[in-house]
Amino acid sequence: MGFTEVLEHVGSMGRFQIVYVTLISIPVLMMACHMILQNFTAGTPDHHCAPSRDAVPRNWSSEDEALLGVSLPMDENRKPAECHRFHQKQWWHLNGTAENETQMETEPCGDGWVYNRSTFQQTIVTEWDLVCSSRTLKQMAQSIYMAGVLIGGILFGGLSDRFGRQPILLWCYLQLATTGTATAFSPNFSIYCILRFLSGMAFSGIVLNGVSLCMEWTPTKTRPMLGTLNGCAYTTGQVILAGLAYTFRDWHHLQLAVSLPYFLFFFYSWWLSESARWLITAGKLERAVTELKKVAKMNRKEEAAGKLNVEFLRSKMKEELATMTSKTSLLDLVRTPTMRRISLCVCFVCFAYYGLVMDLQNFGGNIYLIQLFFGAVDFPAKFLSVLTLSYIGRRFTQAVTLILAGLSILANIFIPQDMQTLRTTVAVFGKGCLATSSMTNPFCLCVSGDICLCRQTGMGLSNIMARLGGIVAPVVKMTGEYVPFLPNLIYGAAPIISGIVATFLPETRNIPLPETIEQVENR
Repeated sequence: MGFTEVLEHVGSMGRFQIVYVTLISIPVLMMACHMILQNFTAGTPDHHCAPSRDAVPRNWSSEDEALLGVSLPMDENRKPAECHRFHQKQWWHLNGTAENETQMETEPCGDGWVYNRSTFQQTIVTEWDLVCSSRTLKQMAQSIYMAGVLIGGILFGGLSDRFGRQPILLWCYLQLATTGTATAFSPNFSIYCILRFLSGMAFSGIVLNGVSLCMEWTPTKTRPMLGTLNGCAYTTGQVILAGLAYTFRDWHHLQLAVSLPYFLFFFYSWWLSESARWLITAGKLERAVTELKKVAKMNRKEEAAGKLNVEFLRSKMKEELATMTSKTSLLDLVRTPTMRRISLCVCFVCFAYYGLVMDLQNFGGNIYLIQLFFGAVDFPAKFLSVLTLSYIGRRFTQAVTLILAGLSILANIFIPQDMQTLRTTVAVFGKGCLATSSMTNPFCLCVSGDICLCRQTGMGLSNIMARLGGIVAPVVKMTGEYVPFLPNLIYGAAPIISGIVATFLPETRNIPLPETIEQVENR
């Protein structure tokens, strides 16, 4: 039984675990806010060129219809063009004379833009004019953030295997609080991107270490419910984001609202105990005894605490300790046949999760309501996943929900743009399917977290592939300017392929965490 028996000895699901899991789950409320924050901080409002003030009456405002008519060409919907203006004022619009083709020549906006601030008061788009020829910078900013999440998965996954979960989690809380707050005061777009990159790194460290600490302090049978609790916290964060974004229409204020709470999380997380499982695997048996005694006392098992000592741990984990003398590395994930197959499958499965929720403006309508619906659908989806995880299995759940998610995204290719309600409904269904699959995925938590001796390194590997998908998603979005249906085609095909690949993963339902690579191979 190994560590499972040790955990039962001190209380596997008592007061300590309830408080512990709750304290780690609270910061998750804001994790969703940071991941999809650019839907609002980088929202692109309706806009058009600012008309030149040359040779016009002083009493004409920049929104005067007469001034717009002589200064800007109109699109097919009779709205002022977003990116061009007439080279010369078209006074014929006022006197009704025929236009001169030479005078109809246009030029790029030379005096800035006028923005409709009814939905977004201030965003990075309006602050740094990320429109027209600079519009790709908005997508680049999201890709840079996701690159930070990727690098953070690699860096903090390895560091936590070497130095422990709790100190790395503390550092990441502080890093996200500091860089997230500083982002609100970015003097230019370059500094903004650098700070967002650092925030993305901290995001990965918080997710990886928070999940590992929860999983390593709770018994196997509670994993589906634990995953649901963390999932619901993340989902609640999506709903909270809709309310915060509606309240704080200025991106500076919204950025601060989702970043400042991490200072509080940093201070109270000093109380969190280091993973006893990690301490034992790292050979720090005396400290592991200390942490386990604290757990036993909080769970009101004073008698069990009195029996805990190094010899007790050695007797209960004799087999595991005998195989834990070697160091682990990323190569351990591909060194043996079963680990190699598992790692390959995990990489494919984790590649498919972005695109649908990164561009809510694509669905039209009220972006705040769409965010609310996208968040709310996760609640029934994740509770449904508890049933399928408990009674059917993780592999089946992930495969089916990924395929359904892909089909719903592909369906939107054939739904006209003016049918916003239907498009949003189909997209919300797809989001619900992704939420259900995430209970077996969250960077493949229930897979790589279950089957890897070097769990943080394994989760870091799957995190790499997931974040590569997040980096590519904004780039894929830009292909829609050339082939309108291509983004949805790619976004839809990826989950379907991943769902098929997921059928080759091992089933981990009700199976204790393997302690060694040999146990993985023998399973």
